[in-house]
Amino acid sequence: MGISNLVINNEVKVELKDIQFSEENKTALTTLLKEFSHIEALGKYNLSVDNKILLYGHTGCGKTTTAKAIAKHLNKKIYTIDLSTIVSARLGETSKNVSAVFKKAALGKAILFIDEFDYLGASRSDNKKDSAEMQRLVNSTIQLIDHYPNDALLIAATNYSKTIDSALLRRFQLKLKFELPTQIELDTYYTSLLKDFPKEFHKFNRLYSISFAEAKTVLHQAIKKQIINKEEQKPE
Repeated sequence: MGISNLVINNEVKVELKDIQFSEENKTALTTLLKEFSHIEALGKYNLSVDNKILLYGHTGCGKTTTAKAIAKHLNKKIYTIDLSTIVSARLGETSKNVSAVFKKAALGKAILFIDEFDYLGASRSDNKKDSAEMQRLVNSTIQLIDHYPNDALLIAATNYSKTIDSALLRRFQLKLKFELPTQIELDTYYTSLLKDFPKEFHKFNRLYSISFAEAKTVLHQAIKKQIINKEEQKPE
Protein backbone atom coordinates (compact mmCIF):
# COMPACT_ATOMS: atom_id res chain seq x y z
CA MET A 1 0.00 0.00 0.00
CA GLY A 2 1.68 3.22 -1.17
CA ILE A 3 1.49 6.61 0.46
CA SER A 4 -0.71 7.92 -2.36
CA ASN A 5 -3.44 5.55 -1.15
CA LEU A 6 -3.15 6.74 2.44
CA VAL A 7 -3.16 10.52 2.08
CA ILE A 8 -5.92 12.77 0.82
CA ASN A 9 -5.25 16.38 -0.07
CA ASN A 10 -8.66 17.85 0.71
CA GLU A 11 -10.34 20.74 -1.05
CA VAL A 12 -11.43 22.75 1.97
CA LYS A 13 -14.50 25.00 1.74
CA VAL A 14 -15.86 25.04 5.28
CA GLU A 15 -15.32 28.11 7.47
CA LEU A 16 -14.83 28.14 11.23
CA LYS A 17 -17.62 30.70 11.59
CA ASP A 18 -20.04 28.14 10.17
CA ILE A 19 -19.32 25.58 12.91
CA GLN A 20 -21.08 25.49 16.27
CA PHE A 21 -18.58 25.36 19.17
CA SER A 22 -18.83 25.33 22.92
CA GLU A 23 -17.47 28.51 24.52
CA GLU A 24 -14.53 26.55 25.90
CA ASN A 25 -13.58 25.15 22.50
CA LYS A 26 -14.12 28.50 20.82
CA THR A 27 -11.70 30.18 23.26
CA ALA A 28 -9.07 27.47 22.81
CA LEU A 29 -9.27 27.63 19.01
CA THR A 30 -9.09 31.42 19.00
CA THR A 31 -5.89 31.26 21.06
CA LEU A 32 -4.43 28.62 18.74
CA LEU A 33 -5.12 30.66 15.61
CA LYS A 34 -3.62 33.79 17.17
CA GLU A 35 -0.45 31.86 18.01
CA PHE A 36 -0.06 30.77 14.39
CA SER A 37 -0.67 34.35 13.24
CA HIS A 38 2.28 35.47 15.36
CA ILE A 39 4.50 32.42 15.00
CA GLU A 40 7.55 34.45 13.96
CA ALA A 41 7.26 36.86 16.90
CA LEU A 42 6.97 33.94 19.32
CA GLY A 43 9.92 32.22 17.70
CA LYS A 44 12.20 35.17 18.49
CA TYR A 45 11.77 34.23 22.14
CA ASN A 46 12.12 30.48 21.48
CA LEU A 47 8.43 29.98 22.14
CA SER A 48 6.68 27.33 20.08
CA VAL A 49 3.02 27.34 19.17
CA ASP A 50 0.63 24.69 20.44
CA ASN A 51 0.52 22.65 17.25
CA LYS A 52 -0.74 19.28 18.47
CA ILE A 53 -4.50 19.01 19.04
CA LEU A 54 -6.69 16.11 20.06
CA LEU A 55 -10.37 16.33 19.15
CA TYR A 56 -12.39 13.77 21.06
CA GLY A 57 -15.96 12.98 21.98
CA HIS A 58 -19.30 12.07 20.48
CA THR A 59 -19.45 11.13 16.81
CA GLY A 60 -21.06 13.58 14.42
CA CYS A 61 -20.26 16.65 16.53
CA GLY A 62 -17.84 18.31 14.12
CA LYS A 63 -14.35 16.95 14.74
CA THR A 64 -13.48 16.33 11.09
CA THR A 65 -15.19 19.53 9.96
CA THR A 66 -13.23 21.50 12.57
CA ALA A 67 -9.90 20.14 11.28
CA LYS A 68 -10.81 21.17 7.73
CA ALA A 69 -11.95 24.62 8.85
CA ILE A 70 -8.68 25.22 10.73
CA ALA A 71 -6.79 24.36 7.54
CA LYS A 72 -8.94 26.82 5.60
CA HIS A 73 -8.38 29.58 8.16
CA LEU A 74 -4.60 29.07 8.28
CA ASN A 75 -4.40 28.65 4.50
CA LYS A 76 -2.63 25.32 4.89
CA LYS A 77 -3.01 22.09 2.98
CA ILE A 78 -4.56 19.27 4.97
CA TYR A 79 -3.57 15.64 4.65
CA THR A 80 -5.89 13.06 6.12
CA ILE A 81 -4.80 9.66 7.34
CA ASP A 82 -7.23 7.03 8.63
CA LEU A 83 -5.40 4.74 11.04
CA SER A 84 -8.09 2.10 10.71
CA THR A 85 -7.03 1.71 7.07
CA ILE A 86 -3.31 1.62 7.73
CA VAL A 87 -3.35 -0.65 10.76
CA SER A 88 -5.46 -3.15 8.89
CA ALA A 89 -2.63 -3.52 6.37
CA ARG A 90 0.34 -5.81 6.99
CA LEU A 91 1.77 -4.73 10.34
CA GLY A 92 5.34 -4.82 9.10
CA GLU A 93 4.52 -1.89 6.82
CA THR A 94 2.45 0.13 9.27
CA SER A 95 5.22 2.14 10.93
CA LYS A 96 6.78 2.90 7.55
CA ASN A 97 3.47 4.12 6.15
CA VAL A 98 2.75 6.36 9.15
CA SER A 99 6.27 7.80 9.04
CA ALA A 100 5.95 8.61 5.32
CA VAL A 101 2.71 10.51 5.88
CA PHE A 102 4.19 12.53 8.76
CA LYS A 103 7.19 13.49 6.63
CA LYS A 104 5.02 14.52 3.68
CA ALA A 105 2.90 16.83 5.83
CA ALA A 106 5.92 18.22 7.70
CA LEU A 107 7.79 19.11 4.51
CA GLY A 108 4.76 20.98 3.24
CA LYS A 109 4.23 22.84 6.54
CA ALA A 110 0.76 21.39 6.30
CA ILE A 111 -1.90 20.05 8.63
CA LEU A 112 -1.86 16.33 9.26
CA PHE A 113 -5.27 15.10 10.34
CA ILE A 114 -5.26 11.62 11.88
CA ASP A 115 -8.73 10.12 12.08
CA GLU A 116 -9.65 7.08 14.20
CA PHE A 117 -6.60 7.77 16.40
CA ASP A 118 -7.88 5.25 18.94
CA TYR A 119 -6.86 2.43 16.58
CA LEU A 120 -3.38 2.67 18.09
CA GLY A 121 -4.87 1.62 21.40
CA ALA A 122 -7.51 -0.75 20.08
CA SER A 123 -5.09 -2.65 17.88
CA ARG A 124 -2.65 -3.26 20.71
CA SER A 125 -5.38 -5.13 22.57
CA ASP A 126 -6.27 -7.29 19.57
CA ASN A 127 -4.83 -10.76 20.16
CA LYS A 128 -4.95 -11.47 16.45
CA LYS A 129 -2.22 -8.95 15.82
CA ASP A 130 1.43 -8.91 16.79
CA SER A 131 1.47 -6.97 20.08
CA ALA A 132 5.24 -6.37 19.84
CA GLU A 133 4.79 -4.84 16.41
CA MET A 134 1.98 -2.63 17.68
CA GLN A 135 4.12 -1.45 20.56
CA ARG A 136 6.79 -0.49 18.06
CA LEU A 137 4.16 1.45 16.14
CA VAL A 138 3.13 3.36 19.28
CA ASN A 139 6.77 4.16 20.09
CA SER A 140 7.40 5.24 16.50
CA THR A 141 4.33 7.48 16.52
CA ILE A 142 5.44 9.12 19.78
CA GLN A 143 8.80 9.99 18.18
CA LEU A 144 7.11 11.33 15.05
CA ILE A 145 4.84 13.55 17.15
CA ASP A 146 7.76 14.80 19.25
CA HIS A 147 9.70 15.83 16.13
CA TYR A 148 6.78 17.30 14.21
CA PRO A 149 7.88 20.83 13.17
CA ASN A 150 6.57 23.95 14.83
CA ASP A 151 5.25 25.48 11.58
CA ALA A 152 3.02 22.48 10.83
CA LEU A 153 -0.07 21.34 12.71
CA LEU A 154 -1.05 17.88 13.91
CA ILE A 155 -4.71 17.17 14.63
CA ALA A 156 -5.95 13.78 15.83
CA ALA A 157 -9.58 12.76 16.25
CA THR A 158 -11.18 9.94 18.19
CA ASN A 159 -14.51 8.87 19.61
CA TYR A 160 -12.75 6.67 22.20
CA SER A 161 -10.02 8.69 23.90
CA LYS A 162 -9.89 6.36 26.92
CA THR A 163 -8.40 3.55 24.82
CA ILE A 164 -5.40 5.63 23.69
CA ASP A 165 -1.98 5.11 25.26
CA SER A 166 -1.39 7.74 27.98
CA ALA A 167 2.07 8.52 26.60
CA LEU A 168 0.46 9.47 23.29
CA LEU A 169 -2.19 11.60 24.96
CA ARG A 170 0.45 13.62 26.80
CA ARG A 171 1.90 14.78 23.47
CA PHE A 172 -1.16 16.91 22.71
CA GLN A 173 -1.09 20.42 24.16
CA LEU A 174 -4.78 21.00 23.40
CA LYS A 175 -7.54 18.49 24.01
CA LEU A 176 -10.94 19.66 22.84
CA LYS A 177 -14.01 17.69 23.85
CA PHE A 178 -16.95 17.55 21.46
CA GLU A 179 -20.25 16.81 23.19
CA LEU A 180 -23.85 16.61 22.08
CA PRO A 181 -25.24 20.14 21.73
CA THR A 182 -27.79 21.54 24.16
CA GLN A 183 -31.34 22.35 23.12
CA ILE A 184 -30.46 26.04 22.88
CA GLU A 185 -27.43 25.28 20.69
CA LEU A 186 -29.51 23.05 18.42
CA ASP A 187 -32.23 25.70 18.11
CA THR A 188 -29.57 28.21 17.04
CA TYR A 189 -28.21 25.70 14.55
CA TYR A 190 -31.64 24.87 13.13
CA THR A 191 -32.35 28.59 12.71
CA SER A 192 -29.06 29.15 10.88
CA LEU A 193 -29.79 26.30 8.46
CA LEU A 194 -33.33 27.52 7.78
CA LYS A 195 -31.99 30.81 6.39
CA ASP A 196 -31.24 28.98 3.14
CA PHE A 197 -34.89 28.06 2.59
CA PRO A 198 -38.20 29.95 2.07
CA LYS A 199 -40.24 30.52 5.22
CA GLU A 200 -43.03 28.31 3.95
CA PHE A 201 -40.77 25.31 4.61
CA HIS A 202 -39.66 26.33 8.11
CA LYS A 203 -42.20 24.29 10.05
CA PHE A 204 -40.89 20.88 11.05
CA ASN A 205 -40.50 18.69 14.12
CA ARG A 206 -37.24 19.69 15.82
CA LEU A 207 -35.38 16.80 17.44
CA TYR A 208 -32.96 17.20 20.36
CA SER A 209 -30.32 15.11 22.15
CA ILE A 210 -28.69 14.50 18.76
CA SER A 211 -25.51 15.71 17.07
CA PHE A 212 -25.25 18.67 14.70
CA ALA A 213 -24.77 16.26 11.80
CA GLU A 214 -27.92 14.37 12.75
CA ALA A 215 -29.84 17.64 13.18
CA LYS A 216 -28.84 18.75 9.68
CA THR A 217 -30.11 15.45 8.27
CA VAL A 218 -33.41 15.78 10.16
CA LEU A 219 -33.96 19.31 8.87
CA HIS A 220 -33.05 18.50 5.26
CA GLN A 221 -35.29 15.43 5.21
CA ALA A 222 -38.22 17.46 6.54
CA ILE A 223 -37.74 20.24 4.00
CA LYS A 224 -37.34 17.83 1.09
CA LYS A 225 -40.61 16.19 2.08
CA GLN A 226 -42.37 19.56 2.12
CA ILE A 227 -40.95 20.54 -1.26
CA ILE A 228 -42.01 17.23 -2.83
CA ASN A 229 -45.51 17.52 -1.32
CA LYS A 230 -45.85 21.01 -2.77
CA GLU A 231 -44.73 19.85 -6.21
CA GLU A 232 -47.12 16.91 -6.21
CA GLN A 233 -50.06 19.17 -5.35
CA LYS A 234 -49.53 21.30 -8.43
CA PRO A 235 -52.12 20.79 -11.17
CA GLU A 236 -50.82 18.88 -14.16
